[in-house]
Amino acid sequence: MTRRIKWISISLLLLLFTGTRIAAQEHFPKPDWKDRPNPLASPYAVVGGDLSIFAGQYPKSLNYYLDNNVLSAEVFGAMYETLLSMNPINLQYEPGLAEKWSIGEDKKTFTFYLDPEAKWSNGSPITAHDVRWTYDAVMNPKNLTGPHKIDMERFDPPEVIDDRTIRFTAKTVHWKNLGAAGGFHILPQKAFADQDFNRINFEFPVISGPYRLGEINEGIYVDLKRRDDWWMKDRKRSQGTGNFETLRFRFFAERENAFEAFKKGTIDLYPIYTSRIWVNETTGEKFLNNWIVKQKIYNHQPVGFQGFAMNMRKPPFDDVRVRKALAYLLDRKKMNKTLMYDQYFLHRSYYEDLYSDAHPCPNPLIEMDKEKARALLKGAGWGVNPKTGYLEKEGQRFSFRFLTRSATSDKFLAIYAEDLKDVGIELIIDKKDWAAWARDMDEFNYQMTWAAWSAGVFKDPEGMWSSAEADRQGGNNITGFKDLQVDVLIEEQKGIFDVEKRNEIARKIDKIVYGASPYVLLWNIDYTRLLYWNRFGTPETVLSKYGDERSAYWYWWYDPDSAADLDDAKKNGLPMIPRPRTVYFDAVFAPSK
Repeated sequence: MTRRIKWISISLLLLLFTGTRIAAQEHFPKPDWKDRPNPLASPYAVVGGDLSIFAGQYPKSLNYYLDNNVLSAEVFGAMYETLLSMNPINLQYEPGLAEKWSIGEDKKTFTFYLDPEAKWSNGSPITAHDVRWTYDAVMNPKNLTGPHKIDMERFDPPEVIDDRTIRFTAKTVHWKNLGAAGGFHILPQKAFADQDFNRINFEFPVISGPYRLGEINEGIYVDLKRRDDWWMKDRKRSQGTGNFETLRFRFFAERENAFEAFKKGTIDLYPIYTSRIWVNETTGEKFLNNWIVKQKIYNHQPVGFQGFAMNMRKPPFDDVRVRKALAYLLDRKKMNKTLMYDQYFLHRSYYEDLYSDAHPCPNPLIEMDKEKARALLKGAGWGVNPKTGYLEKEGQRFSFRFLTRSATSDKFLAIYAEDLKDVGIELIIDKKDWAAWARDMDEFNYQMTWAAWSAGVFKDPEGMWSSAEADRQGGNNITGFKDLQVDVLIEEQKGIFDVEKRNEIARKIDKIVYGASPYVLLWNIDYTRLLYWNRFGTPETVLSKYGDERSAYWYWWYDPDSAADLDDAKKNGLPMIPRPRTVYFDAVFAPSK
């Protein structure tokens, strides 16, 4: 299974530990400069210890600007900071590298004043020249920073006013402009100016953030080491966050192997994306005695979508009738029941969390219907060759390749392949490693693949659904979707600062996209399934308000007492005190007064 965004790809801008984009507000309130504690950080958190994490397959780069994936975003974001940060509860802007900022009356001019204490790890000050250089590096046509150019393209090159002041001027009003200007990670000019940016992958000698790169064992693990000399270390807002001395990201080609490593204790934290494991393989002594904690976490994490992405740039997927037929040939109900224990809801939208009783989803639920599929294929010019039993058109057999990089997709594709074959379509599995898969995706050298996308609190349809992004390599519009009506709606929402009005436009876009069927939509859940060894302290909420398992990296801590209790329990076969099996963020979070 390819989980793009969830563990492969993520959009640019400030990461609220969830991949959420930051958004401007209608009335641009003056920022609160007060250095306040992080509202999610526990006062009981202590510094020390390690956290070992499953991080998917080894990336082609840790430079997030070059490899647009979750791991690189996490590592890169720990080393490099943004001009603005965001409050994890109310989503208001707060200082980052910039201690303050101002917004022009025209809502197009944004001036940032860098914190005089902001320093690189070599002791030199972070300056406006570093900000300008980073912008230029992202925008350089020679640099493979594709999806990161989208937001930066809306600005003229920023003006360095003095060493600590930089001004961005947007070409047009856009609700994202403040977030775009304040939300990209700033790099040190002097450290990288003489290098080929496209070759800055695994060496980052000068950083600004709370962690630095530690040991790298290629293909096995990457360590992040906590910095004692981070310039923000003693600020109130930093207390109780980034508590682990070492974050170790371990790599496995398959999630099954990672789960085995977790059960042996090699990995500390393991989010469950496979229902079979959650239902059938979380039993036995380790679970019954609460040595391993099993929890469902309900919070406000936005709901993304996943599906089989079809490359609409090439036949046969350039025909909407073919794409719809392939959706009718996927037996999602059967897969959910037989392979996933009815744990999931079936998608009928690309923006599931925009619908409610007040806004019911108008899109019909697509179910298996071979007769509808056959009719659509016949209308598209495909007919069965009686000698072979396969569909043909102009002498060409209907055969396509499914690009995958994970064996976990095999059982789903086996069912799909049988139903496709029944109507005369041949599916060929094309399995590759991460690097080859990413290269094929960047070059649009695929026909169908499994892609899963997380979502932001604020919906931004441009990157995935704009025609202008359909041919940008390394971007999020992987299907090559183009629609003039959608383009008009995307342009319309750019100047709207009212979130509800933008959401209404997003629902209109969703209806059009759904009708075009660029994906064979799959299924999802609206909570996080989490397993972890019972040696850690956590906030009562366990995860952040909008975050998935990755927020644990920043808010948890190693608890020596719990670790000692765990060692004793394992040694003597004793149970530990159970932790809540289900956690509801709103039920346990007590906002500070």
